Amino acid sequence: MSEHKVKISWQNKGTDFSYVAYDRTHTWEFEGGKTFQASAAPEYMGKIDFINPEEALAASLSSCHMMTFLFVCSKKKYIVETYQDDSIAILAKNENNKMAVTELYLHPKVTFRGENQPSNEMIDVLHEKAHEECFIANSVLTKIIIEPNY
Repeated sequence: MSEHKVKISWQNKGTDFSYVAYDRTHTWEFEGGKTFQASAAPEYMGKIDFINPEEALAASLSSCHMMTFLFVCSKKKYIVETYQDDSIAILAKNENNKMAVTELYLHPKVTFRGENQPSNEMIDVLHEKAHEECFIANSVLTKIIIEPNY
C-alpha cells in the first residue's frame, strides 16, 4: 500500500467570475517538487498550452498500462526495446447522461530485443495481463480498448 499526494492551486485573478470569463489555469504540485500548469480543455474555456484533466487521465492510464506491461514482460523474460503509445480519450455522456471519459483507446507499439521474441498472439496475452493488473485501469469505469500496433 502507498500514498500519493498532489496539491492543486487556483486563484481568481480577475474581476468577472462569469463562466466565460474566469481563467481556468491552475497549478499541479507533486511530491518531490515537480510543478505543472494545467487548465480546462480548450472546448471548456481552457488553454491549449497546458495539460487538462482529460489528457492527464489518458496519460495516467497509458503510462500505468505501459509500466505494468514492462513488468509482465520482464517476468516472462521478454526484453522490451521500445514502447510507444498514441492514446485517445473519448469524452462523452455515460449511461447516467453525465459527461465522462467513457472510452480510452491505447495503441501500443512495442519492439523487443534478443532471441526470445513473443508472437503477436503472445503480445495480446501480455497486454491482457497488463490491463488486468494495471492499478489505474482497476480504479476507473472508463472502457479501455487496447489496439496493439505490431
